[in-house]
Amino acid sequence: MGAIIAVALLPVTKKLERSLGGKRGLASTLVALIGISILVIPFVLVSGSIYDGVAHTTEVLQSGDIKIPGPTDKVAQIPIIGDKLYSIWNLFATNIEKGIQQFLPEIKGFLGTIASILGGALTSLIMFIISLAIAGGFMAHAEKISGALETVAVRAVGKKAEQWANLMAATIRSVLLGVVGVAFIQSAIIGAAMFVFKVPAAGLLTLATLILCIAQLPALLIVAPVIFYVYSTGDGTSTTIFTIWALAGGLSDNFLKPMLMGRGVDVPMPIILIGAIGGMLFAGIIGLFLGAIVLAIWYELFLFWINYETQSELSEEVETVEGADDYKI
Repeated sequence: MGAIIAVALLPVTKKLERSLGGKRGLASTLVALIGISILVIPFVLVSGSIYDGVAHTTEVLQSGDIKIPGPTDKVAQIPIIGDKLYSIWNLFATNIEKGIQQFLPEIKGFLGTIASILGGALTSLIMFIISLAIAGGFMAHAEKISGALETVAVRAVGKKAEQWANLMAATIRSVLLGVVGVAFIQSAIIGAAMFVFKVPAAGLLTLATLILCIAQLPALLIVAPVIFYVYSTGDGTSTTIFTIWALAGGLSDNFLKPMLMGRGVDVPMPIILIGAIGGMLFAGIIGLFLGAIVLAIWYELFLFWINYETQSELSEEVETVEGADDYKI
């Protein structure tokens, strides 16, 4: 993972190196530290939001003064799920003990899922921090490492080694921009809307949105329930503004991905996206990059095979024609 991050961030490191007077080591260290800060600071903020929510919930439970606001008539008017949602919400608002007893298995399952997600997020965070530190070392000695790898690659795959290496590097940067970059943009837009309109657990919901977007799942899985909540508790004007804002963030990937994914790569954007999704399902975050790389290389090999067959047929036809000319009188 450290090598993948190093390839993705090397252009940024080289630009910073020129600004620092050719100090590659310092530039690599700064890029790694900035990357770690980008990961750690939001996680700390989200953790603080979660801690405050848990502390408040514990305090309320200990005091026995639990008050859940009842649903408005707007909730019942929601298509398909409105009546069911209204009855469940009203049950918890009027008799929370009965509601907890009735839905205890679902509540336990939900809390278990949340704990699993948080544990996985913490594990991923630690893995990325270690990978960024390793990437800093790789970027500081990029030329020596790439020279050694190029020698090995030429021995392994022949003259096309440099072409494959360039394709892999371009694919990694394309996935970083088109998948991870778009996921951060989407979650930032949606998270800003939730914080501005003071949606409960906005930090946790923003983190969940980021995870969904990186996994190439629709952000509307988070946005839609939040819109229903704001719709049922807010007034008409604020609800409309929040809905437009959140939907714009949720649907922004439809035009951001074509703009950012595939830049600098000859492989079509759908090939990279399909490889990234398949790799993500098979091997998690690392698979996000490896899947795109493998499918991009297979695509290039397929084109080479097609062109090779065509060139072979043309060569055979030319030889046949030349052979026929030898027998002319």
